[in-house]
Amino acid sequence: MFDPVQLRTFLAVAQTLSFTQAAHRLGLRQSTVSQHVRKLEAAAGRRLFSRDTHAVDLTEDGEAMLGFARTILEANERAAGFFTGTRLRGRLRFGASEDFVLTRMPEVLEEFRRDHPEVDLELTVELSGTLHELLAAGRLDLVLAKRRPGPARGRPEAPTGRLVWRDRLVWVGTDRLRLDARRPVPLVVFPPPAVTRARALEALERQGRDWRIACTSGSLNGLIAATRAGLGVMAHSLGMIPPGLVRMPSRAGLPDLGGVDFVLLYGDEREGAARGPADALAEAILAGGDRLQLP
Repeated sequence: MFDPVQLRTFLAVAQTLSFTQAAHRLGLRQSTVSQHVRKLEAAAGRRLFSRDTHAVDLTEDGEAMLGFARTILEANERAAGFFTGTRLRGRLRFGASEDFVLTRMPEVLEEFRRDHPEVDLELTVELSGTLHELLAAGRLDLVLAKRRPGPARGRPEAPTGRLVWRDRLVWVGTDRLRLDARRPVPLVVFPPPAVTRARALEALERQGRDWRIACTSGSLNGLIAATRAGLGVMAHSLGMIPPGLVRMPSRAGLPDLGGVDFVLLYGDEREGAARGPADALAEAILAGGDRLQLP
């Protein structure tokens, strides 16, 4: 009943909330993306998106279609792999930022291992900035990490990025924390070259707000524990705020941190033996991108 091509287009729009970004990701014209969505909505007999000149949002039926689309596409890919008789082999060095430890990323990787048992998957969990460096050094084949939105002049990873979804960085802390405007903002941060650390410091410097480092940890669990203890505030993506923490209210007077992109980046050796496994895992992540955000 539902065309897999149209479902794949629907997922791309749902994850980016942008017809333009979805078209860029899929290598299609924006008019083609719109046509796929219209045909899928006609097949479902429901509106899947509410859209105007400023924003695109999923309707309730669109939210329901997310799960169905992912299930249909995954079943279709498994069936195609079984009947074509092709089995991926080789080594795949995959890097993911620690943010995804708290999401359902393990489920995506488990499904990939089940579907491609002859691929030797090596997982590296690190800061996004460190993953960019490892990729540039040729030590990883595929990376899922944070990056500043938009064009990135001077950053070698920018040209090969595939947008998984777009989010906002926000300040988080405990609901009991009260900041004193007369004192430096206590920060809970990753060490350099973390993206969230750099954005937090830049925003506070632009605002002219004093700050101090209350806790530094290379572990996300360490940062969460320190923030839950009320040692300070941390910059975090809105869609993945850890349990026990809340977005700081506007009365705290903290500066806006702007947006953040979650992107898939390929290494320079994509044409080598890792190309097939890297492409397969990238497609699995793109198809299940909504699962990588906290419920």
